[in-house]
Amino acid sequence: MAVTVTSDPGASPYQGYVYAYPHKTAYRPLDPRPSLERVWADEPLGHLFLYLHIPFCEMRCGFCNLFTRTGAPEELVDAYLDALERQARAVRDALAGPRFAAAAIGGGTPTYLSAAELTRMFDLTEKITGADLRAVPLAVETSPATATADRLAVLVERGTTRISIGVQSFIDAEARAAVRPQKRQEVETALGRIREAGFETLNIDLIYGIDGQTEASWRYSLDAALAWRPEEIYLYPLYVRPLTGLGRRARDWDDQRLALYRQGRDHLLAAGYEQVSMRMFRLPGRSSPAEYTCQSDGMVGLGCGARSYTSDLHYSYEYAVGAGAVRGIIDDYVRLPAEEFAVANVGFTLDEEDRRRRHLIQSLLQAEGLERAAYRDRFGAGVETHFGEELERLAARGWLEHPADGRSGRLRLTAEGLAHSDAVGPALFSGRVRTLMAGYKER
Repeated sequence: MAVTVTSDPGASPYQGYVYAYPHKTAYRPLDPRPSLERVWADEPLGHLFLYLHIPFCEMRCGFCNLFTRTGAPEELVDAYLDALERQARAVRDALAGPRFAAAAIGGGTPTYLSAAELTRMFDLTEKITGADLRAVPLAVETSPATATADRLAVLVERGTTRISIGVQSFIDAEARAAVRPQKRQEVETALGRIREAGFETLNIDLIYGIDGQTEASWRYSLDAALAWRPEEIYLYPLYVRPLTGLGRRARDWDDQRLALYRQGRDHLLAAGYEQVSMRMFRLPGRSSPAEYTCQSDGMVGLGCGARSYTSDLHYSYEYAVGAGAVRGIIDDYVRLPAEEFAVANVGFTLDEEDRRRRHLIQSLLQAEGLERAAYRDRFGAGVETHFGEELERLAARGWLEHPADGRSGRLRLTAEGLAHSDAVGPALFSGRVRTLMAGYKER
C-alpha cells in the first residue's frame, strides 16, 4: 500500500490525521539494529510516557486503519501477554531507572482482554518496569461491547483516570453504515457502567461524514453525548482509506465534512466546552499532565504496534493495515525470543530539520499553539527563521495568526486553520518523510 502526502495544503482539508510525526509508513528496517541500551543511554528518563498496545478487537470497524485484528483465540492472547512480558524485561534491563509521568493503554481495544487477562497485563507491567500506574494519569480505551462491569472494576482498581469509548454515532443506522454494528441501548448501558465506576474523565468519540448523516442526525448524536456531560469529546472526520472496510465506497465529501465539523465545534463551544485541537474538546479546568511534554519528552512503547520515542530515534515493529499482514506481524511478535526484544528493529532517525518540524507540527496543531520562546531556546533561532515561507503560505490562506511581533508570544492557527489541521500537518512534512511514505509497501 503506497501512501501519498502532498505538500499543498489546499489540495484537500482531509489529507491525514497527524497524531505523530513522522508516520510509521516512513519507518524502515534499521541496519544495523541498535541495542536499546545504546538507544536510551544519553536520554533523559525523568518524564517518560508509557504506552501499552493491545492489538485485538471484537470487530473491525469499516473506517478503521489501526494496527489490530478481529478476534483472537485464548492461546494467542496468552502468547501475546507472554511476549509483552519478555519485551518489558528487555526494556527494564536497557533503561537505567526510568520514571513515568503518564501512561496509556490502547489498541485495538484493551478491554477485549478479560478481567483476569487485564489483571495479568497490569501485574507484569508494574512488576517488571517498576511503573506505579496508580500514581500517574492513566488512559484506557474501551468499546460499548467490552465495557463490562468486571473489566471496568479492574481498570478502576489499577488507577485508570481516563476512559475513552468509541461510540461514533448514537443512531443505529449510521453505526451500521460505518460498519460498526452496535445498538444504541448497548452504548447507553456501557456509558452508565462507566459513570457508575467513577472514572475521573470520560471521553466519547464521535464521527462525522458517515454515509447518510445529516446536520439533524449529527446534532442528535452530539446531544446524546452531551447528555452524559463527558469531560472530553473527540470529533473525528470519517476517513476512507485503502484496505479498510469502507475503502471500496470512497467518495468526495469534503464540503459535507467541513460543514459538520463547524456545526459540531460551534455546538460544543456553546455547551461550555473549550477546544484543544481540531478533534479534542474538554470541559474547562481540565488539562493534560503537566509533567509530560510530547514535543520533548520520550515515550516507551510495549506491544506489537507501540512506538517508542527518543530525541532522535523513533522505533517500533512492522506496520500494516490489511488484516492478513497484521495477523502475520502479530504471529511473528509472539514468537520472538527474549534477546530479540533488546534491539530496535524498525524506525526513523530524526535529523535536526525533522526534530524542528516535529516540534512545530505537534505544537501548531494544538489550539494553544507554539510558544516562540521555547522553540528559540531549544533550536537556537526563531521558528520564522526556519519555516518562514511555509508559515507565510498558511497565513496567506487565513489559517495562521500573524502578529506584528514575531519574536514573542505564541504562534497559533486561526479557527479556520484548526478546521484544516489535517491539511496543515501534512503540508509541514519534510521532503524526506514524504518520499519514504510514498514508497511504503505493506508486507
